[in-house]
Amino acid sequence: MIWEAWLTLGVVALCVMLLASNRFPADAVMVGGLTLLLLAGVLTPGEALAGLANEGMVTVAVLYVVVSGLEETGGTAWVSQALLGRPRSVAHAQARLMAPVAALSAFLNNTPVVAMFIPAVQDWAKRHNISASHLMLPLSYAAIAGGTCTLIGTSTNLVVNGLLLKDTDAPGLGFFDIAWVGVPTLIVTIVFTVLFGRRLLPERQSVISRLADAREYTVEMLVEPRSPLDGKTIEDAGLRQLPGMYLVEVDRDGHILPAVSPKTTLRGGDRLLFAGVVESVLDLQKIRGLKPATDQVFKLHAPRHQRCLVEAVVSESFPLLGKSIREGRFRTLYQAAIIAVARNGERIQSKIGDIVPRPGDTLLMETHPSFLERYRNTRDFLLMSRLDNSTPPRHERAWISVLVMVGMVLLAAFDILSMLEAAMLAAGAMLLLSCTSASSARKAVDWQVLMVIAASFGMGIALEKTGAANTVAGGLLALAGDNPWATLALVFVATSVFTNLITNNAAAALMFPIALAAANRLDVSVLPFAIVIMKAASASFATPLGYQTNLMVMGPGGYTFSDYFRLGIPLTVLTGVLTVLIAPLVWPF
Repeated sequence: MIWEAWLTLGVVALCVMLLASNRFPADAVMVGGLTLLLLAGVLTPGEALAGLANEGMVTVAVLYVVVSGLEETGGTAWVSQALLGRPRSVAHAQARLMAPVAALSAFLNNTPVVAMFIPAVQDWAKRHNISASHLMLPLSYAAIAGGTCTLIGTSTNLVVNGLLLKDTDAPGLGFFDIAWVGVPTLIVTIVFTVLFGRRLLPERQSVISRLADAREYTVEMLVEPRSPLDGKTIEDAGLRQLPGMYLVEVDRDGHILPAVSPKTTLRGGDRLLFAGVVESVLDLQKIRGLKPATDQVFKLHAPRHQRCLVEAVVSESFPLLGKSIREGRFRTLYQAAIIAVARNGERIQSKIGDIVPRPGDTLLMETHPSFLERYRNTRDFLLMSRLDNSTPPRHERAWISVLVMVGMVLLAAFDILSMLEAAMLAAGAMLLLSCTSASSARKAVDWQVLMVIAASFGMGIALEKTGAANTVAGGLLALAGDNPWATLALVFVATSVFTNLITNNAAAALMFPIALAAANRLDVSVLPFAIVIMKAASASFATPLGYQTNLMVMGPGGYTFSDYFRLGIPLTVLTGVLTVLIAPLVWPF
């Protein structure tokens, strides 16, 4: 190998070691490695920056805007309620999640399927007190495995089938031909994850579960008549399992129901008194069918979708001391509506309007963001802060956001538009139809994920350009000698290694001519080798770099680089064993 190839392999190995140490941010490591290759002259500036213009990377960026529309309207709750239901355990939750995701991914592009499910799964996990780290990787793995069950399930299958038709006399594969291998490996992926996922996946607790002494708010919510909650039991409505939140009592037409049973049926007009931490108050605000019980919220001038939640600590100079919130006409004075009050760990039983503020009380208010500028320098409040992601959802537009997402998926699935074109159209629709705002869309983009994806494309170019990947693959195949089974196994190993370091399509395109040469040398059919390459190029379970959905779930799941090894490596091995055993039986040598 030339010195550039050795340098490229050294840089890739260094990046993998630094990522596995979990001591440095993934984007900093990948961009740093790319910079070394650029400065050494291995890559030109155009090659190093090629990932920034890659269609897959841009598609992921645009999908964040689409998902923002789902979150801002509460459309994610529709998805979770319709497809996920109520799990009995972590294993049951994983099974309920992976089955529909795999089924959708067999016919639709994996990336929008995962993008759609990420916020829905976050909401679902929080409501049922399940760590998101137990669900996010199974979500990605189900999409990856489901995509290998049909010819159109992933672009890698189409790439390999195209090479098969172009470079050989073999017939192309039919729509469901690969299902002979894809379905068994999908079943094994789901079963293995359900049986061992809880042990192998990390337990990343939410902030709420770690705050034993967090300040506790008292908040009163109203069940809207003829809403989705009207007629449901408290348990079915998901109001018994909100972390950090406790349903104290139900006020029904002036009759108090204390020690509320999970089987109690909610009615429109019920006033629910909750006590809990601020994160859970935000969750209550986002539940379709619940609204703040105080009518002051609906008397504010600014539309609800332009408001946010602000916390403020009452000072000793507060002008309404000694008066109740209603008597002091707080809303008129401050153009803000108090929806919850926290008082030094004390549970306040009064309705919001009857509470008499004291110095040191923390008020949770719904107001316009300009409140902070107007009262920052007054002596009425000791401290003020705006809560992130606290804009009330526009539930009336949830159906619009869901239709936009479904339309995007169908346009891409039937090849009416490319995935990028469909995503850009959907993102524009979300903005034009007021499902999300421009500022929310900008905040929704995860730049760390995008930089890692872009940098990985540059490193893949370096591995191919210098011949390092070709040399490593050829050396591995030389170990097999004249045994077709051993050669097939090493084709899987080499392809799966490369798919976890460069893109899956690049790994397939790199390995196909090498596997074709090996098949011709052994005088056997190339078809089992093509199937093995399809599966191995998609078996990107072991690192977050292998496939963009792995990177997309990294932040929401709170994963580190090494977390992927524990579940991903065994799944890769199982997939390899099944593929190498089944492929020659269906497509004989």
